[in-house]
Amino acid sequence: MPSLNLIISPVEIEKRKALDFRAGDTLRVTQKIKEGDKVRLQAFEGLVLGRKHGAEPGATFTLRKVIGGVGVERIFPLYSPEVEKIEIKSRSKFKRSKLYYLRDRAAREIRKKMKTIKAEAKIKLKPEVPAA
Repeated sequence: MPSLNLIISPVEIEKRKALDFRAGDTLRVTQKIKEGDKVRLQAFEGLVLGRKHGAEPGATFTLRKVIGGVGVERIFPLYSPEVEKIEIKSRSKFKRSKLYYLRDRAAREIRKKMKTIKAEAKIKLKPEVPAA
């Protein structure tokens, strides 16, 4: 009797399984976006914060990038047919598997910048008194 375990998928599962990326790497994910009748491709490039469920069918990974001072995170399924391609842009070494602490670190840096901007604004607002 023939096997009933057929894999019918538009995704090249073996290539996706072989992708060797981890937390700290920079990826560019090209995703299909459907708008009405048209389908277009949109790229999202960011830092990998973490990867969940390894190479299982439900595997996901989280990317983070900062746009205009606002952090944006997206969770992508590894084997989704909506994900056209995944490119590894750069690699880095981290000793952690999840980099969620980067969220707080980025927020702290933004708060520091805001404090310096406010301090500079206060200095400019003070009127200069001419010496008599």
